[in-house]
Amino acid sequence: MQIKIPYTPRKLQRNAHSRKERFALLVCHRRFGKTVFAINEVIKCAAMCKLKDPRFAYISPLYRQSKAVAWDMVKHYTRPIPEIKYNEAELRCDLPNNARLTLYGGDNPDSLRGLYLDGVIMDEYAQMSARLFPEVVRPALADRKGWAVFIGTPRGHNSFFDLYQSVKDDPDWYVKIHKASETGYLDDDELVAARKQMSEDQYLQEFECSWTAAIQGAYYGKLLEAAEKESRIGKIQFDPSFSVETWWDLGIGDSTAIWFVQRNGGELRVIDYYEASGEGLNHYVNVLQEKASTGTWTYSDHIFPHDVRQRSLDTGRSRVEVLYNLGIEAKIVKMHKVEDGIETVRRTLNNCWFDDLRCRRGLDALRQYRAEYDETRRTFRLKPVHDWASHAADAFRYGCMYSPIMNTWDTLNYSNSGIV
Repeated sequence: MQIKIPYTPRKLQRNAHSRKERFALLVCHRRFGKTVFAINEVIKCAAMCKLKDPRFAYISPLYRQSKAVAWDMVKHYTRPIPEIKYNEAELRCDLPNNARLTLYGGDNPDSLRGLYLDGVIMDEYAQMSARLFPEVVRPALADRKGWAVFIGTPRGHNSFFDLYQSVKDDPDWYVKIHKASETGYLDDDELVAARKQMSEDQYLQEFECSWTAAIQGAYYGKLLEAAEKESRIGKIQFDPSFSVETWWDLGIGDSTAIWFVQRNGGELRVIDYYEASGEGLNHYVNVLQEKASTGTWTYSDHIFPHDVRQRSLDTGRSRVEVLYNLGIEAKIVKMHKVEDGIETVRRTLNNCWFDDLRCRRGLDALRQYRAEYDETRRTFRLKPVHDWASHAADAFRYGCMYSPIMNTWDTLNYSNSGIV
């Protein structure tokens, strides 16, 4: 039986659909039709798959994006398929060949753990955590030798850029860059008008797929660029003359981030960064102990946000109490406005030195941390985007808001029996 899907791919999309390579990376300008292509690619593969119980996934940076945008597209393009079934709660469609196509968000990587996949779309990969594919998605493809398509618009030198650099000349990958000035999908008058209404960096990034254009709305991008030019991002050695602070952001359903910092007068030497998800507090304390034993570190203050006081509904104990019993005495930064904290980070970054290798993931997050954009008013909102970059950025903000001299933390009283 022939099924007609209401989709007619353009030439460049058709070329990508007919590729033979298992892995593909597409760098595309805005209005290229990335999501429409991606949805139809995964629908086609799911409908035609002859394996037993095939499983496919479409992943966008945020679950709410998958729900608000991609899910309606999936239903629109799959309705002609007989006996198709939809599960609205799980954003899943079940096809007659027992294939399942499920939509996920990169902001909840744990929802993907334990799955097997025959194919996956990583849409707007530049806005996803660098950990998502190698730690979660790639293992899911191994059993069935599944395929993966990475697609998006550049967001500076982050994991998408690194992936492009590593595979652009690999014959086993299908790699294309589609710029608006070359595809012909948008007419010249529209591009001229867009260029007038946008900053040059914004236009080059969004329409010309520039990797080097500044990320629009980024809070710390130019400051980190200055740090690189001043050679304050490079190989930074641990100095045994100084103790190590840890700056934390605690995740419950998402990632926990920790910066490792040495203070030398007014200079901050950021020597390491660690991030993980789905782990208990004992895991992170073990990480601290391992780093201390390997690098002969001694710790001073451990800086936490105010939510470390929250009590578990299961045990009735707060995380600060659990940490205390694990040997960590928490310094809790006083509550503050996020915008005040961001301004403090901006002032502090001028005095920071980063180890580029050990802090790479954290630095990527700081570069990506940006303000929300109001599409209607065409202006940036005061609040930051909450995505994978938030955890590292929040942990760094808490550390910058802490001062051992000015007493900017809330006092906790410790006793042999715990916290009083």
